[in-house]
Amino acid sequence: MAFNGNFLCTSFKVELMKAVHNFTAASNVFKLALYDNSATFTAATTAYTATNEISGTNYTAGGNFLTSVTPTSSSTTAFTDFADEVFSTVTISAVRGALIYN
Repeated sequence: MAFNGNFLCTSFKVELMKAVHNFTAASNVFKLALYDNSATFTAATTAYTATNEISGTNYTAGGNFLTSVTPTSSSTTAFTDFADEVFSTVTISAVRGALIYN
C-alpha cells in the first residue's frame, strides 16, 4: 500500500489526556522522520519505526530534532507550530511522508 493520508495517531490523543507530552518542557524531544512511498501509517500507529524510513547522504535514521513553539490557539483550534525543518545537506530520493514523534 502506498503512503497516503494524514493521521493524528489515536495513541497520541490518549497520551495528551494523560499529560504524557509537554510541548514546552525541554525534557520532551520531538523529531521528524522521513519515509518513502512504502510506509503504511494509520491512526493506529503508536511509535517511531525505521521500517521504510528513507536513507541518504547526511540523513540520520530517526530524523531531525524539531524546535517547538509554545502551543496557542486560533478560534476553536489549538496547535503548536514547529520551526521549519531544513534538511540542507541531505541527498535523498522521493520523500513521501513524515512522522513527528516524541
